[in-house]
Amino acid sequence: MIKAHLLRKPDSMSIVFVLLSVIILLFIFAPLVKTVGSSSPGILWNTLLDEEVYFSVLLTVYAAVIATLVGLFLGVPLAYLLARHEFWGKRFLEGLIDVPIVIPHSAAGVALLFVFGSNFLAGEIFHTVGISFFNSVAGVVIAMMFVSIPFLIDSAKEGFKAVDVRLEKVARTLGASPWSSFFRVSLPLAWRSIFAGSVMMWARGASEFGAVLILAYYVPFFGHYTRVAPILVADRFASFGLEYAQPVTAIVISISLIVFIVLRTIAYRGQKA
Repeated sequence: MIKAHLLRKPDSMSIVFVLLSVIILLFIFAPLVKTVGSSSPGILWNTLLDEEVYFSVLLTVYAAVIATLVGLFLGVPLAYLLARHEFWGKRFLEGLIDVPIVIPHSAAGVALLFVFGSNFLAGEIFHTVGISFFNSVAGVVIAMMFVSIPFLIDSAKEGFKAVDVRLEKVARTLGASPWSSFFRVSLPLAWRSIFAGSVMMWARGASEFGAVLILAYYVPFFGHYTRVAPILVADRFASFGLEYAQPVTAIVISISLIVFIVLRTIAYRGQKA
């Protein structure tokens, strides 16, 4: 029966859906493969060894990781509250959380300046403890965090919703405190969704252009002044053309692909376990 099922002639809907799927997959992968394949490994390696490119990529990865870690610390508690409690204005709040996804990100950069700029209250408060957000790594971090945190919160919220509340109640009846119930029951069961949201947050932060351009275009980083990789690609294209922008673009795509493969592998192994 299995063989007969495999040999069965596909219906017209399956054929149409397969063809449409092939088109969209080509649309996604063709530019990536063409960009990466247009440079030899030697050119890519020499480009990565370029001091400007190296520190730009390092800044991008570093700032996106810091933004994600801060997002985990601040966003997961909010996701848990949204998943477990009903209150007046909850739907409005959930919509507000997603606003950074839809607004123009250059506008997001301007909005952040009005809060974290040195002439405004939050900026002045942080400045007293030696933290400046304009043209600094801290500015890159908050710009990345602002535009990407909704991905983490939404994914973590769905993960907590999928955890049966009765399991938490059983833990409480057995003497577990709310903290213990959260860390020993809720968090372990929702970790895949939190992890997936973290990956998407990191990726979205690392790819941010507009908000970083406004808030922290050129920043000091380990003794060098540099820009995040998306801005470096745009600057090289604007100044020197496609030939100079392509190798940097290929490096950024390759690093993103490697990171995604590694993280997806970790998540898949955790799921099998």
